[in-house]
Amino acid sequence: MSDTAPAAKQFADLGLPAPLLEALNSLGYETPSPIQAEAIPTLLSGDDLLGLAQTGTGKTAAFALPVLAGIDVSLRATQALILTPTRELALQVAEAFQRYAQNMRGFSVLALYGGSAFAPQFKALERGAHVVVATPGRLTDHLRRRSLKLQDLRFLVLDEADEMLKMGFADDLEAVFEEVPEQTQKALFSATMPPGVRTVARKHMKEPKEIRLHSGSSSSLDTITQKVWEVSNHHKLDAMTRLLEVEPVEAMIVFVRTKTASLELAERLEARGFAAAALNGDLSQQLREQVVDRIKRGLIDIIVATDVAARGLDVERITHVLNYDLPHDSESYVHRIGRTGRAGRQGTAILFATPRERRLLHVLEKATGQKIEPQALPSADAVRSGRLNKLATRLNTARENASSLHQQLVTDLQELTSLDATELAAALLAILPSAKTLLEPVSELPSAPARQENQFDRDSGLTRYKVQGGRKSGLMPKPLVDVLVKVGKLQRQQIGHIKMFPEHTGVYLPQLDQDILNRLASAEVNGVPLQIRAWPLPPGETESRPTRKPKRDFASKPRAARPPRKD
Repeated sequence: MSDTAPAAKQFADLGLPAPLLEALNSLGYETPSPIQAEAIPTLLSGDDLLGLAQTGTGKTAAFALPVLAGIDVSLRATQALILTPTRELALQVAEAFQRYAQNMRGFSVLALYGGSAFAPQFKALERGAHVVVATPGRLTDHLRRRSLKLQDLRFLVLDEADEMLKMGFADDLEAVFEEVPEQTQKALFSATMPPGVRTVARKHMKEPKEIRLHSGSSSSLDTITQKVWEVSNHHKLDAMTRLLEVEPVEAMIVFVRTKTASLELAERLEARGFAAAALNGDLSQQLREQVVDRIKRGLIDIIVATDVAARGLDVERITHVLNYDLPHDSESYVHRIGRTGRAGRQGTAILFATPRERRLLHVLEKATGQKIEPQALPSADAVRSGRLNKLATRLNTARENASSLHQQLVTDLQELTSLDATELAAALLAILPSAKTLLEPVSELPSAPARQENQFDRDSGLTRYKVQGGRKSGLMPKPLVDVLVKVGKLQRQQIGHIKMFPEHTGVYLPQLDQDILNRLASAEVNGVPLQIRAWPLPPGETESRPTRKPKRDFASKPRAARPPRKD
């Protein structure tokens, strides 16, 4: 196992062919990152590879370049298969292959993902694609239909393997491994190394070389400043508004837990005058691509996203990531903040934490190897100063673009109004919308209360469902969650509070469409059919607070041993 990258000053030192080096030079690549410096020679030598590296460290080039070096363009067959957890990442990896292969005449790459029609994908596969980048679900669909042939496959790469396993794709990955030829060279990249990833490597890879980048290695996290603002759930929107007024935000991704919350927050931000849009799994692929394109072009400045929807998103404009809702595990936090500070650019990650969530911060700090600095909520004076500075910046920019016609217009206005320069400027500011906010009173945000918050706050935006089976039938939360993930294709972080009753169970979930309900209709836990259905509370009623706190998926500290009793 290697923990550090060998010294390599240039990509030319790594053994890549000339067409790829020319492409890298034209793209402005200068020196390889640590993961590239070690992974590229390893894969060029033909060894299997197990790479542990965080997002934003240059993993795509680390496997794409050696894969392209081994492609025979004259053979019109699929020679490399790249698996990614999401559609967005599949598209970005495919685009990266296309850029690196710009000097390989006749090269073709194809992205296969769900949410799009099969017919165009069938035609593209018939024409032939040297590299196929796919999500596990859509790939297994093509394998079942025999529309994708893998007999000539030379390379298999699993990108973000931990995330694919976390999303419930273990069975799909097994099906893929059964289809690939035995001699296929395999590479597996993962941000974390849970037991499931180790099992896949041990079962399907041949003595893989392991590369592990410590948190202290050069990575995107080194370019990210992390801050935490302590704020109650009730004041999060106001705190975010203050953040946008005092921070130098060019573009931002805001992470929330549920699809419903992403839509609601995007709408509330738009109502406050911010250019925002939601990005979640309910959007069609066309709409998702439109949202990403709009933020790239500067038509919107804020994306409110769920974890899965934002996987693999790489937009140069994104200067800030806001964890509006705390993630359910440290791995998700690392992936979230990796949406900024990429390719050496500076970024800022801000976390909203309620008082009861403060104890979880040390877990996130351990995962990133960095201190998350506490920040006081912006004062009223800071907000006014931020507004004034932004207006001054706009005026300075306008001055550079002002012409003699503008100066003549000022002279004409002074003659018509009999106002001096100061009076005229004040009058113009009075009708300028962005200047009006400077006259509005700014109240201080209250500090987050130290009291224990209602435990059902985290179920805001979720729908309560009733399932058959409860304590009497031996139903437990874990097997129920496993079925919801495996059969219902839900993410664990989407599942809210679960309350057990003697004969049935209540669970808070995102609004389920009919396809999901149909899949779950035949599911069983302990031999009892779920029979899941919406279970709204009667008007005017609220559910009583449970006696047990819902568990979070953070690493928990071992309970201290109880001292012996003294009778």
